[in-house]
Amino acid sequence: MSKRNTQQNKQAARERLRIEREKQAKKEKTRRQLVVGGAIVAVLAVAGGIGVAIANMNEGAETKVSNKQWKSDAKKKAFAKPANTGGDKGAEIIVGKKDAKNTLTVFEDMRCPVCSSFEQATGATLQADLKSGKYKAQFKMGTFIDENPQISGSGSKNALSALGAALNVSPDAFLEYKKVLFDAKNHPDEREDEYSDDKLLVEIAQEVKELKGNKGFEKNVLDGTYDKWALEVSKLFDKAKDEGITGTPAFQLNGEKVTAGGGNPPMTPDEFTSAIDEKLKK
Repeated sequence: MSKRNTQQNKQAARERLRIEREKQAKKEKTRRQLVVGGAIVAVLAVAGGIGVAIANMNEGAETKVSNKQWKSDAKKKAFAKPANTGGDKGAEIIVGKKDAKNTLTVFEDMRCPVCSSFEQATGATLQADLKSGKYKAQFKMGTFIDENPQISGSGSKNALSALGAALNVSPDAFLEYKKVLFDAKNHPDEREDEYSDDKLLVEIAQEVKELKGNKGFEKNVLDGTYDKWALEVSKLFDKAKDEGITGTPAFQLNGEKVTAGGGNPPMTPDEFTSAIDEKLKK
């Protein structure tokens, strides 16, 4: 069969499919399917006809909440702060040995693709340093991607609230959960507001030993227990603009900005370690 005939057959098949769909239902809406555990989950109920598939997709779309609506709902909730927090309204997240002499401040946004890349490349180095007592880490989590009018959404705030639920379990659970949320197989494109979906956040949490099947954690995520707290944490991040923090990831060691040789945040394990060690010599 010639390539031309093959192409004609494909076009004819597509046309027949289009006509059949028009007979069965209204034009089908499509959306990006969730990537969970490295596999694309695409489950459409065919038995009930194409209309059932459309209903299922619309149900998934309803899990996404606009930036404005999320903030409005959060402000109506009772304030609750997770365990293992400090400072005014529990907005300070400090992890590591309490007697560590140095403090590394880490600035991140949970929708940030570069933060995701940093976690995948260098997150293990940072965690090893925390365990050794080289420094303790203060995490200042921003939600500025949600506020970007060209992207918008509520995934940064919603994921931060879920991190609060993990921190309420333990600091280790917080670190591990942040790690899997930034993992390549889970982390969405920043333009896709997948982390506004509570059920997805719970699903990903099953990769963390302390959170797997943890009903208390799951309830706090689904109820948005720490939504209002997440807004307070975000405010603390916003204040860092006065310190020259304009993007993420960014780092400060004992209040001084940490950069690699070219002036950018250190990304590789070697760059990160060298930049930290250079600051510690001073």
